[in-house]
Amino acid sequence: MADLDQRTHPTTTTGPDHGSGCVTVHETHSAYVMLLGSVAYKMKKAVQNDFLDFSTVDSRWRALDREYTLNARFAPDVYLGIAELTDPEGAPPEPLLKMRRLPESRKLSALARSGADVTEELVAIARIVARVHKFSAHENTIDRAGTREALRGRWAANIRELRALPRPIIDPAVIDEIDERSARYLAGRGSLFDLRVAQERTVDGHGDLLADDIFCMPDGPRILDCLDFDDDLRYLDGLDDICCLAMDLEYLGRLDAARFVVDTYLEAACDAPPRSLVDHYIAYRATVRAKVACIRALQGCATSTADAVAHARLALMHLEAATVTTTLVGGLPGTGKSTVAAEYAARTGALVLSSDVVRKELAGLDPSEPRHSGVGEGLYSASVTDHTYAELLRRARGLVAAGRSVVIDATWTDPSMRERARLLSTLAHSTSIEIECVVPASTSLQRIATRRSSVSDATRQVYEAMTRSRAPWPTAQKVSCAGTVSESVEAALAVRSAAVRRSGDSRR
Repeated sequence: MADLDQRTHPTTTTGPDHGSGCVTVHETHSAYVMLLGSVAYKMKKAVQNDFLDFSTVDSRWRALDREYTLNARFAPDVYLGIAELTDPEGAPPEPLLKMRRLPESRKLSALARSGADVTEELVAIARIVARVHKFSAHENTIDRAGTREALRGRWAANIRELRALPRPIIDPAVIDEIDERSARYLAGRGSLFDLRVAQERTVDGHGDLLADDIFCMPDGPRILDCLDFDDDLRYLDGLDDICCLAMDLEYLGRLDAARFVVDTYLEAACDAPPRSLVDHYIAYRATVRAKVACIRALQGCATSTADAVAHARLALMHLEAATVTTTLVGGLPGTGKSTVAAEYAARTGALVLSSDVVRKELAGLDPSEPRHSGVGEGLYSASVTDHTYAELLRRARGLVAAGRSVVIDATWTDPSMRERARLLSTLAHSTSIEIECVVPASTSLQRIATRRSSVSDATRQVYEAMTRSRAPWPTAQKVSCAGTVSESVEAALAVRSAAVRRSGDSRR
């Protein structure tokens, strides 16, 4: 490859495909793409690293042949065959992938950067990807790639490669936090990944879906350059595949497009994953691109250091968003805890588990049906209360393992119940958050006396009995609910944000 630079410098060429003009060369971390007239030629670099090996001519022949076959699934009229670049000095011919040249102005990346409305294009792209996924083979080799262990291995490989770089591009502390947050998510979500595999969500996909490789033509999008050098990296959860594009669109400043393409794909694929998994896969893809940018920076690309740092920052942001939380919202009757819990859950995408609702469900009652008993009697006896809290925690355990954050709305006056909830959160590798809603006693009593159509059966007598028997809750953050609902919810969300930030640093 000693003559590579000479052969790829702008020069004049003629021919039925090439026309007459200059050769334009684009470089990636693993290839050169030469644009000549109406065609493009892709040449693999003679490189070898932890995730690919193009070090011999034979390996480059195999890689390009494989790339041609695999990309025909997405854009059969673009990939035209394998050509040869001959060396006048007698070296072995270099294989080139011959492609139809598409206009740079129609790249999805160019359209996204310009702020263009790409709604129609994204619908078409999402449907093409979903269709390829639908007709993917499903076999043991592919299914294994969707397991938690396989994803854990891919995360570990990327972190290892980032740490092994000859000089640090990304702050090592940032890499450590990415490692810790990603590992914690995986540790607690075994049943989620088991379910994804059982639902046949693992596919032979694209593997590297980026806006720069998608051309939005008048007759429909052309999706190019799928990952060809490692089948194990192309076998993945279909959600992971589309999240690569979502990550890239967000990086280009189009969060609207990122969210839209994921939602459109999920509709086309009839999929309903937890939002935490979407964020986790976006974080994984941002980490992969951070690693690639580091490699390009070491190859001398002037802009790649900034790209690497920005992608790492994007990964951390989505890993924080992917944090699965178990939030206890408690307090005496009439403090407004149920109102705060409902709005807090709506703002964070969590699911609410209410002790008032579960207590009546277990008794076979409609939650809205009043059922007044003496303090500590009937539906509110100690045994029924224990059963209610046990059921709340059982449901929470299943939801958290499935990647869903939960808000458990109850009084939480018993410290033993709080401890059981903390243990659940620890074992499920979720972030535990404890919020105690507080108001003056007069406010609580006024609310109890005037509320209508509530699932709560609390009375003044219940309030007074709980006030006498409750144990201190030193681990909870107190949130005043004497003002507006909005003020109380914002205060609760601030507690959550601080807890999620702390959860990513084991030194805190």
